Amino acid sequence: MDTNDLLLAWPAPAENWFEAVPVGNGRLGAMVFGGTHRARFGLNDSTVWSGMPEGPTAALRDVLAGGAGPDRLDKVRAAIRAGDHRRAESLLMSFEGPYSQEFLPLADLWMSLGGRDDGDYAGRTLNLDNGVVEESMTVAGNPVRRRTWASRPAGAVCVAVSVDGAIDATIELASPLRVVRRVIDATSLTFGIEIPVDGAPLHEPSVAEPLRYAGERVEGYDPFGALAVVVDTDGELSGSNKGFVVRGMSRLLLTLSTSTSAEDAWANPPGGAPQRSAPRAAHLDRAVGRAGVALALGERDLFATHDADLRTLLGSTSLTVGTRRAGVVDVQDDVLSGKDEQLTATVIFQLGRYLLASSSRPRSGPPANLQGLWNAELRPPWSANYTININTQMNYWGAEIAGLSECHGPLFDLLDRLAVTGADVAAALYGARGWVAHHNTDMWGWALPVGMGHGNPSWAIWMMGGAWLVQHVWDHYEFTRDRDFLAERAWPLLRGCAEFCLDWLVEGEDGLLDTIPSTSPENLFMVDGQPESLTHSTVMDMALIRAVFVNTLRAAEVLAPADPVCAEIATALPRLRPLRVGADGKLAEWVVDHEEHDPQHRHMSPMVALYPLEQIDTPELAEAAKKFLDVRGPGAMGWSWAWKIALRARLFDGETARELFTEAVRPFNTDPTVYAPVDGSEWGGLLPNLFSTHPPFQMDGNFGLMAAIPELLVQSHGGVIRVLPALPSAWPDGSARGLRCRGGLAVDIDWENGSLTRLTVRRISGDPAEYVLINYGGRDLRTTIADDEVFVC
Repeated sequence: MDTNDLLLAWPAPAENWFEAVPVGNGRLGAMVFGGTHRARFGLNDSTVWSGMPEGPTAALRDVLAGGAGPDRLDKVRAAIRAGDHRRAESLLMSFEGPYSQEFLPLADLWMSLGGRDDGDYAGRTLNLDNGVVEESMTVAGNPVRRRTWASRPAGAVCVAVSVDGAIDATIELASPLRVVRRVIDATSLTFGIEIPVDGAPLHEPSVAEPLRYAGERVEGYDPFGALAVVVDTDGELSGSNKGFVVRGMSRLLLTLSTSTSAEDAWANPPGGAPQRSAPRAAHLDRAVGRAGVALALGERDLFATHDADLRTLLGSTSLTVGTRRAGVVDVQDDVLSGKDEQLTATVIFQLGRYLLASSSRPRSGPPANLQGLWNAELRPPWSANYTININTQMNYWGAEIAGLSECHGPLFDLLDRLAVTGADVAAALYGARGWVAHHNTDMWGWALPVGMGHGNPSWAIWMMGGAWLVQHVWDHYEFTRDRDFLAERAWPLLRGCAEFCLDWLVEGEDGLLDTIPSTSPENLFMVDGQPESLTHSTVMDMALIRAVFVNTLRAAEVLAPADPVCAEIATALPRLRPLRVGADGKLAEWVVDHEEHDPQHRHMSPMVALYPLEQIDTPELAEAAKKFLDVRGPGAMGWSWAWKIALRARLFDGETARELFTEAVRPFNTDPTVYAPVDGSEWGGLLPNLFSTHPPFQMDGNFGLMAAIPELLVQSHGGVIRVLPALPSAWPDGSARGLRCRGGLAVDIDWENGSLTRLTVRRISGDPAEYVLINYGGRDLRTTIADDEVFVC
C-alpha cells in the first residue's frame, strides 16, 4: 500500500449484499463479503444479459403487424392536436414492444477458512487507489491475510490467501442460472451455464415465465457462458461434489475467468456479416485457459500488473476537500456518521471514479448499467438495464472532467450498436432517416419503445434517448480534441441522430418546428382533473434537438465535410421552439402552462438545458431555472440529488448544492423491517457499502455525485474556465489535481480560507494557438497555452 492511498474500512464481514464491497475490471466484477466461514464472492460478467443479438428485430415486426407505423403516427398527431388524449394514448400504445433485456448475476463463490469457527476477524478495507480488498483475521490461532482484486491485464478475478502457519479451506461454486455442465479436475472447477433468452422486468408481475431459457442454439446463437476457477496452493488439494477441499495450506491463489457467447456477439456489432456462436466446448476451454494463464503469472506478478494498470488510470486526477486525502477511513464513523463532511466529499468523488474505472473499460464489454457491474438478483430493479432518459447519461457525466476519458469508450460502442438497430426502428415506425432510441436499451441495442402495449407513455414513449446520448460523443471531443475520434466515431453518430431529428420535427401553426408526440420523461400534467403525458414540444425535447443540431454543425466546421444535412440543420435551427418561462416565473416544462401533477417530481427534465447542456445564457433564464429548482425542492433519491447538485453548481449556488450533498450522503438502513433512511425521512441516501440508493440501489447516484462535486470547483462550458465558481463556505480548504477542461486542458487548484491560492493550467491535447479564457472572482484572463507550457497564477 502506498502511504498516499485512500482506504475504506469496515470492521466486520458483510451480512448482506449492501454491505459487501466491489471489485471489477470492466468485464468481471465481484462483491466481496469477507469473513472466515463461507465468505461469499458475488460474481458478475458484464456480458451476462438475457436476450439475443438480434435486438428488437423480431419485436419490430410484431409491432408493425399490430398497425404501428407512419400512417398511425399521423393519427396520433391529429388526436394530440385535437386534445383527444385518450385516443392519442390508445393509438400510441400500439408502438410499444416488449421490454429491454436484463443484466443477470453469474455465480457465487464461497470460501471457508478453517472450521466453522469464524475466528477473530480484524476487518476489511477497500483501497480506492488500486482496487484491492484486503482482510485480516486469525483462524485456528494463525494470522491470515486475504486479498481480492479484479485484474484487467489478466482478465481475471484474483483471490490470494497467506497464512502464518497452516489451515484448511473449502471452495465452492454455485450459480442461480441454469448449470448444464460441471467439471472438477486436479486444479480447476468449470461451470457451463445456459443464459435466458428473455427476461421480464420486476414491475411486470403478471408475466407467466419471467426468465425463459431456449435450451439450445437459437438462429445461430447459443445463449451460453462458461466460468472457470483455477487454484494453486502449497496445501493438499482435492475435489469435492461442490468444489475443492484444501488441507494444511499456508498460501493459496485462486483465479476466476469466463467466456460467453454474448462476449463474442458484443465484439461483432449488428450490420456486418452474420456471426455464429462458438461451440460450448470452446467457451469452456477458453474460460479455463484464461484463468490458467492468469494463475501462471503468480501472485506477485498478477498483483503488480493490476496495481500498475489501475493506478495509471486513477492517478491522473485527484480531489481533496479539506486536508485529508489518504489513510484509512472508517466508513461508519467517518462517513455515514456525518461528522466529517469534507472527508465524505473526498471519499465520494474518489469512490465514484473507482466504480467507473471498475465497471467501464475499453474493449471489455458493455458500458456500466443501472447497477454498474454488480447485481445479485435474477429480476433486478428496472432490469439493471440502460435507462436513457437520465440514468445512463449520468453514469458518464464525470468521465471526462474526472480524468477517466478512456472509460467513456464502452458507451460509444453501445451507441454504434444503437445507430444500426435504431435506424431500422426510425424507418419502420416513423418513416424517418437516421436512428432513434427511446426510454430503455440493453447490451443488444434495444431501440423500440417498451411497455407491451400497456405502458404509460410518460415512461414508455420518448423519442429523444439517442439525442441525449450523442451529447457524450461531442463532450468527449470537446475535452480531448481528438480529431480522429470526431471523424470516425462522433460524426456518423451525430449526423444520423440529426437526420432523425430533422424528420421528426413538424411545422406548427405559428411556423415554428414541433415534436409530436412529446413527453417530459416520467412526469405528468393535469387536464380537466386527469393526469396526462402526451403533448407536443416539451422543453426537454427542444433543448436536446437544439444541442444535436449545434454540435453537428460544430463538428462539420472542424471536419469540413461537404454534407447536405448541414444545410438542412441551418434552416431548421432558428425555427426550433425556444426555451420558455412560464407565467409562474419558472423555466417551463411543457409547451403551455399546465397544472402540475407532481410539483416536486424527481425528474428535472427541462433543466437539461442548464446541465449538462449550455443553453441557459441570460439572467432571465437563469432566474427561471433557479425558481424551477426552488419549487422542486430537496430530497428524492441518489441520482436526483446528484443532478440537483450539478444544476445548483451551474447557477453558482454552492450553499444550496452543499445542503443537497449532505442529504444525499446520509445513511440508509438496510434492515428489511425498516428499509428507510436512518433519519426517518422519505427517501434514501447511502447504503453501508456507500452505494447510492434509488431505493433500493442504483449506481448512477454514485457516478452523478462524482460528476457534480468538481462542478463546484471548476467549470469549462461556454468557452470559459471558471475557477471556484460555487465553492461552499463549509469547504474552505482543499485542492484538486488533473481536473479536465474542455479544450484539451488539465487544471490543478489549491484554495485556503475560501480563496484561490494557486492555479495551474496545462495543455494535454488540442490546438496550442487556441485562446483560453479563465475566470476567477469575476475577473477574466485570456491566454494561450502551448503543448510544453504550464500556466500558473
